[in-house]
Amino acid sequence: MTDIKAVIFDLDNTILDRTHTFKSFAASFLNHYFEQLESYEQQLALIIELDQDGYKDKRELFRELLDQLPWTAKPEHQELMHFYSEHYVKSAVLFDQALEVIRHAKSKYKVGLITNGRTEIQYGKIDHLGLREHFDFIIVSEEAGVKKPDRRIFEAAWTELNLRPEQCIYVGDHPVNDIEGASLAGLGTIWVQVNQPWREELTATPLHTITRLDELLAIL
Repeated sequence: MTDIKAVIFDLDNTILDRTHTFKSFAASFLNHYFEQLESYEQQLALIIELDQDGYKDKRELFRELLDQLPWTAKPEHQELMHFYSEHYVKSAVLFDQALEVIRHAKSKYKVGLITNGRTEIQYGKIDHLGLREHFDFIIVSEEAGVKKPDRRIFEAAWTELNLRPEQCIYVGDHPVNDIEGASLAGLGTIWVQVNQPWREELTATPLHTITRLDELLAIL
């Protein structure tokens, strides 16, 4: 790590516990729309399954939920999208010691964040958690007009920092979007193994593989 000048993080399922966040949101959604149900367990499992770990387009997700949940009176699709935009960000929680890891990285390197997603939602979570002040830059794909694993979003990061790609480490959970994408762009990588399995066809080799974010305290 002697030549490294910057550490760049992914957001969801890297520093933000996206699994817990979405489960909390889904429970609040069911509590709001299905208070007549004695148990939400089956419906909660369905919502989590259909969400596909966050990779299902939310417009499609709520169309599916309108078809598959036991509504007594169906709301408009737009109402569900509004509920999501208003309440999902309020459910956001960090992984244990996430702030300690970010502060530790910032004490030694420039620190950035690159995340795929809608500008409103991603910045909503970032601001709800008070993260903005901890990063030297933040790139959200909708705002940037390009998303991971496209090389251009990583290039925007090292250009912002006036560094070379090999001077940057990218930390993320998705084997393709994060690890393969950053690696092909010339960055070193650290894979946070959460929900997404490794794919045999990938050519990237992360510098480290971790299962808990706080392992970075001994690496960085």
